[in-house]
Amino acid sequence: MRYLVLSDVHANIQALDAVLAAAPADRFDRVLVLGDLVGYGADPNAVVDRVRALDPLLVIRGNHDRVASGLDDPLQFNAMARQAAAWTLSTLTPANRDYLRALPVGPQPVGGRLEVCHGSPVDEDEYLFDATDAAGAFERVQHPVCLFGHTHLPMVFMRARRRQSAAAPDPDVAVSIVIEPDALYLINPGSVGQPRDGDARAAFALVDDEAGEVELRRVPYAVEAASRAILAAGLPPALAHRLAVGR
Repeated sequence: MRYLVLSDVHANIQALDAVLAAAPADRFDRVLVLGDLVGYGADPNAVVDRVRALDPLLVIRGNHDRVASGLDDPLQFNAMARQAAAWTLSTLTPANRDYLRALPVGPQPVGGRLEVCHGSPVDEDEYLFDATDAAGAFERVQHPVCLFGHTHLPMVFMRARRRQSAAAPDPDVAVSIVIEPDALYLINPGSVGQPRDGDARAAFALVDDEAGEVELRRVPYAVEAASRAILAAGLPPALAHRLAVGR
C-alpha cells in the first residue's frame, strides 16, 4: 500500500490544499494523518471537512485535537495556544467537534511495516527532538517504521545493529529514504500548516510500504492568505506572523 502522510495541519486550509494539489495522485492509494488537524489556524472546520472528504485510512488525534474539542484542559498550553484552542472549540461545528473527540490515540499499526503516532510511541504528548528522545522511543516501537509528528520538524532517526543516527532532511530537495532490513526508523514528515524549521513551505510525505521507501517533500502555499485569515479571526497576531518565517 502507498500512503500520503499528513501531520500537524493546524487549521491551515491554504497549506492543506497546496499539499493535496501537489501530491501526485499516482503515488498514493490512501491517506494517513498523524494528528493536530486544528489549533492555531483560522479554518478548523474547513480542514476537518477536507480531511474527512479524503476518506483517510487512519487519522490519529493530536494534543490540539484533544484540547480544542474539549476533551482536555488547555492549562498545559501557552497563552497563545490556549486562546487559539478556546476559539477553535467555540468555532467547530458539533459534527466536527465530535469527530475530533472520537479520533483514536496512537500508536496505531498500519499495514505490514508501519505504525503511526502523534508525539511518540511512548506518549502522544512526548516530543522527539534529538537522539536521546529517540532512544527511549525505539524501545517501544512495534514495527520497523514509526511515523510521528508533534514537533513540526522533519526528522529521520534510525537504529541498526545497535547504532543510532539522526538527520534533519535538506529542505531544498525531495529526500528519499530506503528502509533497510533489520533497521528501525522514527520519521517525522514535518508539518503541513505550521512548519518550524525555518522553511515556511508545507511539508508532507509519501510512503510505499511494500517497496520500503519514504519520500519527504515540501511545497509552497498561500502564506499571506493564511496569515490574513488568522488576523481576521481575532486570533493572536503572532500566530499569523510566524507562518512567513516557518517558526
